[in-house]
Amino acid sequence: MPRRNAVALAVCLAAAFTTLIDQASLNTAIPALRDELGASPATLQWIIAGYSLTFGLAMVPAGRLGDAHGRKWLFVGGMSLFTVAGIVAGTAGEAWVVAVARLVQGAGAGIVNPQVYGIFQDLFAGRERARALSAYATVGGVASVLGPLAGGAVLGAVGDDLGWRLVLLLNVPFGLITVPLAIRFLPDGPRPGDARRTTLDLPGLTLLGAVTLCLLLPFVLPAGQGLPTVAWPLIAVAALGALAWWERRYARSGRTPVLMPELMRSRGFSLGTLSAMFQFGASLSANLVLVLHLQDSLGWTPLQAAVPLIPAALGFAAASSQSWRLVARFGRAGVVGALAGAVLTTGATILVVHTVPQSGLVLALSLTQLASGAATGAMMSPNQALTLAHAPAGAAGLAGACLQVSQRISATLSMAAVTGIMVAGSEVTGALTICLAMMVAAAACSALDLRSPRAAAGTPDPVPVGR
Repeated sequence: MPRRNAVALAVCLAAAFTTLIDQASLNTAIPALRDELGASPATLQWIIAGYSLTFGLAMVPAGRLGDAHGRKWLFVGGMSLFTVAGIVAGTAGEAWVVAVARLVQGAGAGIVNPQVYGIFQDLFAGRERARALSAYATVGGVASVLGPLAGGAVLGAVGDDLGWRLVLLLNVPFGLITVPLAIRFLPDGPRPGDARRTTLDLPGLTLLGAVTLCLLLPFVLPAGQGLPTVAWPLIAVAALGALAWWERRYARSGRTPVLMPELMRSRGFSLGTLSAMFQFGASLSANLVLVLHLQDSLGWTPLQAAVPLIPAALGFAAASSQSWRLVARFGRAGVVGALAGAVLTTGATILVVHTVPQSGLVLALSLTQLASGAATGAMMSPNQALTLAHAPAGAAGLAGACLQVSQRISATLSMAAVTGIMVAGSEVTGALTICLAMMVAAAACSALDLRSPRAAAGTPDPVPVGR
Protein backbone atom coordinates (compact mmCIF):
# COMPACT_ATOMS: atom_id res chain seq x y z
CA MET A 1 0.00 0.00 0.00
CA PRO A 2 1.48 3.42 -0.96
CA ARG A 3 2.49 5.54 2.02
CA ARG A 4 0.09 8.35 1.17
CA ASN A 5 -2.83 5.91 1.01
CA ALA A 6 -1.81 4.39 4.33
CA VAL A 7 -1.75 7.83 5.98
CA ALA A 8 -5.17 8.71 4.54
CA LEU A 9 -6.49 5.41 5.89
CA ALA A 10 -5.11 6.27 9.34
CA VAL A 11 -6.92 9.63 9.31
CA CYS A 12 -10.18 7.92 8.36
CA LEU A 13 -9.69 5.42 11.17
CA ALA A 14 -9.13 8.31 13.59
CA ALA A 15 -12.47 9.76 12.51
CA ALA A 16 -14.15 6.41 13.08
CA PHE A 17 -12.72 6.22 16.58
CA THR A 18 -13.78 9.77 17.39
CA THR A 19 -17.41 9.36 16.34
CA LEU A 20 -17.87 5.81 17.65
CA ILE A 21 -16.37 6.27 21.12
CA ASP A 22 -18.91 9.03 21.58
CA GLN A 23 -21.85 6.73 20.84
CA ALA A 24 -20.38 3.82 22.81
CA SER A 25 -19.83 5.86 25.98
CA LEU A 26 -23.12 7.76 25.89
CA ASN A 27 -25.29 4.75 26.73
CA THR A 28 -23.63 4.38 30.14
CA ALA A 29 -24.31 8.05 30.93
CA ILE A 30 -27.99 8.14 29.95
CA PRO A 31 -29.42 7.39 33.43
CA ALA A 32 -27.14 10.01 35.04
CA LEU A 33 -27.98 12.62 32.40
CA ARG A 34 -31.68 11.93 32.82
CA ASP A 35 -31.56 12.28 36.60
CA GLU A 36 -29.30 15.35 36.74
CA LEU A 37 -31.12 17.39 34.06
CA GLY A 38 -34.59 16.01 34.71
CA ALA A 39 -34.97 14.94 31.09
CA SER A 40 -38.46 13.81 30.12
CA PRO A 41 -38.87 10.45 28.35
CA ALA A 42 -39.47 12.25 25.03
CA THR A 43 -36.35 14.42 25.42
CA LEU A 44 -34.34 11.36 26.37
CA GLN A 45 -35.48 9.59 23.22
CA TRP A 46 -34.45 12.59 21.11
CA ILE A 47 -31.00 12.58 22.78
CA ILE A 48 -30.57 8.89 22.00
CA ALA A 49 -32.29 8.56 18.62
CA GLY A 50 -31.97 12.09 17.19
CA TYR A 51 -28.25 11.61 16.57
CA SER A 52 -28.94 8.73 14.19
CA LEU A 53 -31.71 10.69 12.45
CA THR A 54 -29.57 13.67 11.43
CA PHE A 55 -26.61 11.36 10.82
CA GLY A 56 -28.62 9.54 8.18
CA LEU A 57 -30.23 12.57 6.56
CA ALA A 58 -26.91 14.43 6.21
CA MET A 59 -25.14 11.58 4.46
CA VAL A 60 -26.89 11.64 1.09
CA PRO A 61 -26.20 15.29 0.21
CA ALA A 62 -22.72 15.01 1.75
CA GLY A 63 -22.00 11.94 -0.36
CA ARG A 64 -23.16 13.69 -3.53
CA LEU A 65 -21.07 16.79 -2.79
CA GLY A 66 -18.03 14.65 -2.00
CA ASP A 67 -18.34 12.75 -5.28
CA ALA A 68 -18.54 15.98 -7.27
CA HIS A 69 -16.27 18.41 -5.43
CA GLY A 70 -13.85 16.33 -3.39
CA ARG A 71 -13.99 14.85 0.07
CA LYS A 72 -11.25 16.56 2.07
CA TRP A 73 -12.94 19.79 3.12
CA LEU A 74 -16.31 18.15 3.71
CA PHE A 75 -14.48 15.73 6.01
CA VAL A 76 -12.78 18.62 7.83
CA GLY A 77 -16.00 20.63 8.12
CA GLY A 78 -18.00 17.65 9.39
CA MET A 79 -15.40 16.76 12.04
CA SER A 80 -15.24 20.39 13.18
CA LEU A 81 -19.03 20.57 13.49
CA PHE A 82 -19.09 17.29 15.40
CA THR A 83 -16.46 18.49 17.85
CA VAL A 84 -18.02 21.90 18.51
CA ALA A 85 -21.44 20.33 19.07
CA GLY A 86 -19.83 17.92 21.54
CA ILE A 87 -18.59 20.88 23.58
CA VAL A 88 -22.08 22.38 23.59
CA ALA A 89 -23.65 19.10 24.71
CA GLY A 90 -21.14 18.60 27.50
CA THR A 91 -21.62 22.10 28.92
CA ALA A 92 -25.42 22.32 28.54
CA GLY A 93 -27.63 23.31 31.44
CA GLU A 94 -30.90 22.03 29.96
CA ALA A 95 -31.84 18.65 28.55
CA TRP A 96 -33.26 20.19 25.37
CA VAL A 97 -29.90 21.83 24.65
CA VAL A 98 -28.23 18.41 24.84
CA ALA A 99 -30.87 17.06 22.44
CA VAL A 100 -30.26 19.87 19.92
CA ALA A 101 -26.48 19.48 20.23
CA ARG A 102 -26.80 15.76 19.57
CA LEU A 103 -28.82 16.51 16.44
CA VAL A 104 -26.00 18.78 15.24
CA GLN A 105 -23.38 16.19 16.16
CA GLY A 106 -25.25 13.62 14.13
CA ALA A 107 -25.21 15.95 11.12
CA GLY A 108 -21.46 16.44 11.51
CA ALA A 109 -20.83 12.70 11.68
CA GLY A 110 -23.16 12.23 8.71
CA ILE A 111 -21.06 14.64 6.65
CA VAL A 112 -17.84 12.80 7.53
CA ASN A 113 -19.00 9.22 7.05
CA PRO A 114 -19.66 9.15 3.28
CA GLN A 115 -16.33 10.87 2.71
CA VAL A 116 -14.62 7.97 4.48
CA TYR A 117 -16.38 5.38 2.33
CA GLY A 118 -15.71 7.46 -0.77
CA ILE A 119 -12.01 7.71 0.08
CA PHE A 120 -11.89 3.94 0.49
CA GLN A 121 -13.56 3.50 -2.91
CA ASP A 122 -11.19 6.03 -4.52
CA LEU A 123 -7.90 4.78 -3.05
CA PHE A 124 -8.41 1.03 -2.71
CA ALA A 125 -9.76 -1.83 -4.81
CA GLY A 126 -10.47 -5.53 -4.35
CA ARG A 127 -8.85 -7.13 -1.32
CA GLU A 128 -7.23 -3.85 -0.24
CA ARG A 129 -10.65 -2.21 -0.06
CA ALA A 130 -12.01 -5.12 1.99
CA ARG A 131 -9.02 -4.77 4.33
CA ALA A 132 -9.61 -1.04 4.68
CA LEU A 133 -13.26 -1.62 5.57
CA SER A 134 -12.17 -4.36 7.97
CA ALA A 135 -9.71 -1.98 9.66
CA TYR A 136 -12.47 0.62 9.91
CA ALA A 137 -14.74 -1.90 11.62
CA THR A 138 -11.91 -3.03 13.92
CA VAL A 139 -11.34 0.52 15.12
CA GLY A 140 -15.07 0.70 15.78
CA GLY A 141 -14.72 -2.41 17.92
CA VAL A 142 -11.86 -0.86 19.88
CA ALA A 143 -13.96 2.27 20.46
CA SER A 144 -16.81 0.04 21.58
CA VAL A 145 -14.49 -1.54 24.17
CA LEU A 146 -13.10 1.74 25.46
CA GLY A 147 -16.35 3.73 25.34
CA PRO A 148 -18.37 1.89 28.01
CA LEU A 149 -15.28 1.40 30.16
CA ALA A 150 -14.32 5.06 29.96
CA GLY A 151 -17.90 6.20 30.55
CA GLY A 152 -18.36 3.92 33.53
CA ALA A 153 -14.97 4.83 35.00
CA VAL A 154 -15.61 8.57 34.66
CA LEU A 155 -19.04 8.35 36.27
CA GLY A 156 -17.64 6.21 39.07
CA ALA A 157 -14.72 8.56 39.70
CA VAL A 158 -16.39 11.98 39.69
CA GLY A 159 -20.08 11.19 40.25
CA ASP A 160 -23.16 11.63 38.13
CA ASP A 161 -23.37 15.44 38.13
CA LEU A 162 -19.99 16.05 36.48
CA GLY A 163 -19.56 12.55 35.07
CA TRP A 164 -22.15 12.69 32.29
CA ARG A 165 -20.66 15.98 31.10
CA LEU A 166 -17.17 14.51 30.87
CA VAL A 167 -18.56 11.50 29.02
CA LEU A 168 -20.10 13.80 26.40
CA LEU A 169 -16.78 15.63 26.13
CA LEU A 170 -14.71 12.47 25.59
CA ASN A 171 -14.75 12.90 21.81
CA VAL A 172 -13.49 16.50 21.88
CA PRO A 173 -9.71 15.82 22.24
CA PHE A 174 -9.84 13.22 19.48
CA GLY A 175 -11.70 15.64 17.20
CA LEU A 176 -9.17 18.40 17.86
CA ILE A 177 -6.40 16.01 16.79
CA THR A 178 -8.18 14.54 13.76
CA VAL A 179 -9.08 17.85 12.08
CA PRO A 180 -5.51 19.14 11.53
CA LEU A 181 -4.39 15.67 10.46
CA ALA A 182 -7.13 15.62 7.83
CA ILE A 183 -6.09 19.07 6.55
CA ARG A 184 -2.51 17.89 6.26
CA PHE A 185 -2.84 14.37 4.89
CA LEU A 186 -6.15 13.73 3.10
CA PRO A 187 -6.00 13.90 -0.70
CA ASP A 188 -7.12 17.20 -2.20
CA GLY A 189 -10.35 17.38 -4.15
CA PRO A 190 -10.63 18.22 -7.84
CA ARG A 191 -9.32 21.53 -9.08
CA PRO A 192 -12.03 24.20 -9.43
CA GLY A 193 -12.27 23.67 -13.16
CA ASP A 194 -12.57 19.89 -12.77
CA ALA A 195 -15.39 19.82 -10.21
CA ARG A 196 -18.63 18.43 -11.58
CA ARG A 197 -21.90 20.30 -11.27
CA THR A 198 -24.20 18.44 -8.92
CA THR A 199 -27.76 18.72 -7.68
CA LEU A 200 -28.83 17.66 -4.19
CA ASP A 201 -32.48 16.66 -4.70
CA LEU A 202 -33.60 18.63 -1.66
CA PRO A 203 -37.30 17.78 -2.21
CA GLY A 204 -36.44 14.08 -2.20
CA LEU A 205 -34.34 14.47 0.92
CA THR A 206 -37.16 16.43 2.60
CA LEU A 207 -39.69 13.72 1.78
CA LEU A 208 -37.33 11.02 3.05
CA GLY A 209 -36.97 12.97 6.30
CA ALA A 210 -40.75 13.36 6.52
CA VAL A 211 -41.25 9.60 6.19
CA THR A 212 -38.72 8.96 8.98
CA LEU A 213 -40.17 11.63 11.28
CA CYS A 214 -43.71 10.31 10.84
CA LEU A 215 -42.52 6.87 11.91
CA LEU A 216 -40.46 8.32 14.79
CA LEU A 217 -42.95 10.77 16.33
CA PRO A 218 -45.36 8.17 17.75
CA PHE A 219 -42.48 6.95 19.95
CA VAL A 220 -41.26 10.34 21.18
CA LEU A 221 -44.43 12.43 21.55
CA PRO A 222 -45.97 12.38 25.05
CA ALA A 223 -49.25 10.51 25.29
CA GLY A 224 -52.21 12.59 24.17
CA GLN A 225 -50.14 15.16 22.25
CA GLY A 226 -50.18 15.63 18.51
CA LEU A 227 -52.21 13.62 16.04
CA PRO A 228 -53.77 10.25 16.90
CA THR A 229 -51.15 7.51 16.81
CA VAL A 230 -52.75 5.77 13.83
CA ALA A 231 -52.47 8.95 11.74
CA TRP A 232 -48.67 9.01 11.66
CA PRO A 233 -48.17 5.75 9.70
CA LEU A 234 -50.83 6.88 7.21
CA ILE A 235 -49.00 10.17 6.66
CA ALA A 236 -45.75 8.22 6.31
CA VAL A 237 -47.29 6.05 3.57
CA ALA A 238 -48.52 9.16 1.75
CA ALA A 239 -45.07 10.78 2.01
CA LEU A 240 -43.46 7.57 0.77
CA GLY A 241 -45.77 7.57 -2.25
CA ALA A 242 -44.90 11.21 -2.93
CA LEU A 243 -41.19 10.34 -2.62
CA ALA A 244 -41.48 7.51 -5.15
CA TRP A 245 -43.33 9.78 -7.60
CA TRP A 246 -40.83 12.61 -7.19
CA GLU A 247 -37.78 10.40 -7.54
CA ARG A 248 -39.04 8.98 -10.85
CA ARG A 249 -39.76 12.49 -12.10
CA TYR A 250 -36.38 13.78 -10.92
CA ALA A 251 -34.54 10.88 -12.59
CA ARG A 252 -36.36 11.46 -15.89
CA SER A 253 -35.05 15.04 -15.90
CA GLY A 254 -31.51 13.67 -16.16
CA ARG A 255 -30.53 14.47 -12.58
CA THR A 256 -29.53 12.04 -9.83
CA PRO A 257 -32.17 11.56 -7.12
CA VAL A 258 -31.62 10.58 -3.48
CA LEU A 259 -32.64 7.01 -4.35
CA MET A 260 -30.31 6.50 -7.31
CA PRO A 261 -32.09 4.33 -9.94
CA GLU A 262 -28.98 2.28 -10.80
CA LEU A 263 -28.55 1.35 -7.16
CA MET A 264 -32.22 0.67 -6.48
CA ARG A 265 -32.41 -1.65 -9.49
CA SER A 266 -29.40 -3.64 -8.33
CA ARG A 267 -30.56 -6.76 -6.49
CA GLY A 268 -27.24 -7.13 -4.69
CA PHE A 269 -27.17 -3.53 -3.50
CA SER A 270 -30.81 -3.50 -2.39
CA LEU A 271 -30.68 -6.77 -0.45
CA GLY A 272 -27.28 -5.95 1.05
CA THR A 273 -28.58 -2.57 2.19
CA LEU A 274 -31.70 -4.10 3.75
CA SER A 275 -29.55 -6.65 5.55
CA ALA A 276 -27.26 -3.94 6.90
CA MET A 277 -30.26 -1.82 7.89
CA PHE A 278 -31.95 -4.46 10.03
CA GLN A 279 -28.69 -5.71 11.59
CA PHE A 280 -27.41 -2.27 12.53
CA GLY A 281 -30.62 -1.19 14.24
CA ALA A 282 -30.89 -4.51 16.08
CA SER A 283 -27.32 -4.38 17.39
CA LEU A 284 -27.41 -0.78 18.65
CA SER A 285 -30.83 -1.27 20.22
CA ALA A 286 -29.86 -4.51 21.97
CA ASN A 287 -26.83 -2.84 23.59
CA LEU A 288 -28.98 0.08 24.74
CA VAL A 289 -31.62 -2.26 26.20
CA LEU A 290 -29.01 -4.19 28.19
CA VAL A 291 -27.44 -1.02 29.63
CA LEU A 292 -30.81 0.42 30.68
CA HIS A 293 -31.94 -2.91 32.13
CA LEU A 294 -28.78 -3.47 34.16
CA GLN A 295 -28.70 0.09 35.55
CA ASP A 296 -32.39 0.90 35.97
CA SER A 297 -33.96 -2.48 36.68
CA LEU A 298 -31.12 -4.23 38.52
CA GLY A 299 -29.44 -1.17 40.07
CA TRP A 300 -25.95 -1.81 38.73
CA THR A 301 -23.43 1.03 38.51
CA PRO A 302 -22.44 2.31 35.04
CA LEU A 303 -19.09 0.52 35.28
CA GLN A 304 -20.73 -2.75 36.34
CA ALA A 305 -23.20 -2.46 33.48
CA ALA A 306 -20.35 -1.91 31.01
CA VAL A 307 -18.46 -5.07 31.98
CA PRO A 308 -20.73 -7.63 30.20
CA LEU A 309 -20.57 -5.54 27.01
CA ILE A 310 -16.77 -5.61 26.80
CA PRO A 311 -16.60 -9.18 25.37
CA ALA A 312 -18.97 -8.10 22.58
CA ALA A 313 -16.61 -5.34 21.54
CA LEU A 314 -13.58 -7.64 21.81
CA GLY A 315 -15.31 -10.30 19.72
CA PHE A 316 -16.30 -7.68 17.16
CA ALA A 317 -12.76 -6.30 16.90
CA ALA A 318 -11.18 -9.75 16.58
CA ALA A 319 -13.66 -11.02 13.98
CA SER A 320 -13.75 -7.84 11.91
CA SER A 321 -9.95 -7.77 11.65
CA GLN A 322 -10.10 -11.11 9.80
CA SER A 323 -13.44 -10.66 8.05
CA TRP A 324 -11.80 -9.81 4.72
CA ARG A 325 -10.73 -13.45 4.58
CA LEU A 326 -14.38 -14.46 4.97
CA VAL A 327 -15.55 -12.41 2.00
CA ALA A 328 -12.61 -13.61 -0.11
CA ARG A 329 -13.40 -17.28 0.54
CA PHE A 330 -17.17 -17.51 0.97
CA GLY A 331 -18.65 -14.28 -0.45
CA ARG A 332 -22.29 -13.69 0.46
CA ALA A 333 -22.62 -17.17 2.01
CA GLY A 334 -20.20 -16.15 4.75
CA VAL A 335 -22.38 -13.12 5.56
CA VAL A 336 -25.46 -15.33 5.80
CA GLY A 337 -23.68 -17.69 8.18
CA ALA A 338 -22.52 -14.85 10.40
CA LEU A 339 -26.05 -13.38 10.55
CA ALA A 340 -27.46 -16.79 11.47
CA GLY A 341 -25.00 -16.78 14.37
CA ALA A 342 -26.19 -13.30 15.36
CA VAL A 343 -29.80 -14.55 15.42
CA LEU A 344 -28.84 -17.41 17.72
CA THR A 345 -26.87 -15.19 20.09
CA THR A 346 -29.67 -12.62 20.31
CA GLY A 347 -32.07 -15.41 21.23
CA ALA A 348 -29.56 -16.70 23.78
CA THR A 349 -29.34 -13.22 25.33
CA ILE A 350 -33.12 -13.14 25.78
CA LEU A 351 -32.96 -16.55 27.47
CA VAL A 352 -30.14 -15.47 29.77
CA VAL A 353 -31.82 -12.24 30.84
CA HIS A 354 -35.07 -14.07 31.50
CA THR A 355 -33.71 -17.10 33.40
CA VAL A 356 -30.21 -16.56 34.87
CA PRO A 357 -30.03 -15.15 38.45
CA GLN A 358 -27.98 -12.01 39.11
CA SER A 359 -25.14 -14.01 40.66
CA GLY A 360 -24.38 -15.61 37.28
CA LEU A 361 -25.57 -12.84 34.99
CA VAL A 362 -22.19 -11.23 34.31
CA LEU A 363 -20.62 -14.48 33.12
CA ALA A 364 -23.66 -15.59 31.12
CA LEU A 365 -24.09 -12.21 29.38
CA SER A 366 -20.36 -11.99 28.73
CA LEU A 367 -20.50 -15.29 26.83
CA THR A 368 -23.53 -14.36 24.74
CA GLN A 369 -22.13 -10.91 24.02
CA LEU A 370 -18.76 -12.34 22.97
CA ALA A 371 -20.51 -14.56 20.45
CA SER A 372 -22.77 -11.71 19.32
CA GLY A 373 -19.85 -9.36 18.78
CA ALA A 374 -17.92 -11.98 16.82
CA ALA A 375 -20.93 -12.68 14.57
CA THR A 376 -21.45 -8.96 13.92
CA GLY A 377 -17.76 -8.36 13.24
CA ALA A 378 -17.65 -11.28 10.81
CA MET A 379 -20.54 -9.96 8.72
CA MET A 380 -20.37 -6.17 8.78
CA SER A 381 -17.34 -5.40 6.61
CA PRO A 382 -17.96 -8.27 4.13
CA ASN A 383 -21.55 -7.13 3.71
CA GLN A 384 -20.42 -3.55 3.14
CA ALA A 385 -17.75 -4.61 0.64
CA LEU A 386 -20.15 -6.83 -1.33
CA THR A 387 -22.89 -4.19 -1.28
CA LEU A 388 -20.74 -1.18 -2.21
CA ALA A 389 -19.11 -3.12 -5.04
CA HIS A 390 -22.36 -2.53 -6.94
CA ALA A 391 -21.80 1.26 -6.95
CA PRO A 392 -21.33 2.72 -10.44
CA ALA A 393 -18.21 4.74 -11.18
CA GLY A 394 -18.36 8.27 -9.82
CA ALA A 395 -21.05 7.47 -7.24
CA ALA A 396 -19.00 5.87 -4.46
CA GLY A 397 -19.91 8.50 -1.90
CA LEU A 398 -23.61 8.37 -2.75
CA ALA A 399 -23.67 4.56 -2.57
CA GLY A 400 -21.99 4.63 0.85
CA ALA A 401 -24.44 7.29 1.96
CA CYS A 402 -27.46 5.24 0.83
CA LEU A 403 -26.16 2.24 2.73
CA GLN A 404 -25.49 4.24 5.85
CA VAL A 405 -28.70 6.28 5.77
CA SER A 406 -30.73 3.08 5.80
CA GLN A 407 -28.78 1.92 8.85
CA ARG A 408 -29.26 5.21 10.67
CA ILE A 409 -32.99 5.37 9.96
CA SER A 410 -33.28 1.83 11.29
CA ALA A 411 -31.28 2.79 14.40
CA THR A 412 -33.38 5.92 14.93
CA LEU A 413 -36.67 4.06 14.88
CA SER A 414 -35.57 0.94 16.77
CA MET A 415 -33.71 2.84 19.52
CA ALA A 416 -36.66 5.18 20.03
CA ALA A 417 -38.99 2.16 20.23
CA VAL A 418 -36.94 0.18 22.75
CA THR A 419 -36.21 3.30 24.82
CA GLY A 420 -39.94 3.95 25.06
CA ILE A 421 -40.51 0.36 26.15
CA MET A 422 -37.77 0.50 28.79
CA VAL A 423 -38.68 3.95 30.14
CA ALA A 424 -42.28 2.79 30.50
CA GLY A 425 -41.02 0.04 32.81
CA SER A 426 -41.95 -2.84 30.52
CA GLU A 427 -40.18 -6.20 30.48
CA VAL A 428 -36.72 -6.22 28.93
CA THR A 429 -37.68 -9.39 27.08
CA GLY A 430 -40.15 -7.48 24.92
CA ALA A 431 -37.56 -4.92 23.86
CA LEU A 432 -34.99 -7.61 23.04
CA THR A 433 -37.60 -9.54 21.04
CA ILE A 434 -37.86 -6.53 18.70
CA CYS A 435 -34.09 -6.77 18.20
CA LEU A 436 -34.36 -10.51 17.51
CA ALA A 437 -37.05 -9.97 14.86
CA MET A 438 -34.88 -7.37 13.12
CA MET A 439 -31.88 -9.72 13.15
CA VAL A 440 -33.98 -12.49 11.58
CA ALA A 441 -35.02 -10.03 8.85
CA ALA A 442 -31.34 -9.17 8.22
CA ALA A 443 -30.44 -12.83 7.80
CA ALA A 444 -33.41 -13.43 5.49
CA CYS A 445 -32.49 -10.51 3.20
CA SER A 446 -28.91 -11.69 2.95
CA ALA A 447 -30.00 -15.25 2.23
CA LEU A 448 -32.23 -14.04 -0.63
CA ASP A 449 -29.14 -12.66 -2.36
CA LEU A 450 -27.69 -16.17 -2.53
CA ARG A 451 -30.06 -16.81 -5.44
CA SER A 452 -27.59 -14.88 -7.58
CA PRO A 453 -24.61 -17.21 -8.31
CA ARG A 454 -22.27 -14.25 -8.74
CA ALA A 455 -23.30 -12.81 -5.36
CA ALA A 456 -22.84 -16.14 -3.67
CA ALA A 457 -19.34 -16.33 -5.07
CA GLY A 458 -18.52 -12.85 -3.86
CA THR A 459 -18.58 -11.25 -7.29
CA PRO A 460 -21.29 -8.62 -7.74
CA ASP A 461 -23.41 -8.30 -10.80
CA PRO A 462 -22.36 -5.35 -12.94
CA VAL A 463 -24.29 -2.14 -12.37
CA PRO A 464 -25.09 -0.01 -15.41
CA VAL A 465 -24.05 3.60 -15.10
CA GLY A 466 -26.77 6.11 -15.86
CA ARG A 467 -26.61 9.82 -16.38
